Amino acid sequence: MEHTLIHNSEENQFEVHLNGSKALATYERFEGGISINHTEVPKEMSGQGVGSFIAKGVLNYAKTHQLKVKPVCSFISSYIDRHPEFQEISVFHNKNIH
Repeated sequence: MEHTLIHNSEENQFEVHLNGSKALATYERFEGGISINHTEVPKEMSGQGVGSFIAKGVLNYAKTHQLKVKPVCSFISSYIDRHPEFQEISVFHNKNIH
């Protein structure tokens, strides 16, 4: 299924809407980066790859905008564990950035 990632900058979150439900990842900005604090996928959307789609989209957004990432959310952190292409921008995975 094709999903669309919406950047809702007013609410500081990335969203996916599907059949009246909303999955999201919330973030806060800090100088030079974003802290991804929480990812939420409603039960009716689970098992469809929505969480991974959001994680990849948020991390690609950060890379494109040259932002460091603080993956406070355990889902995002474990996603980065499994996808080394994003470890270079994570302050928790790359000890060379602060």
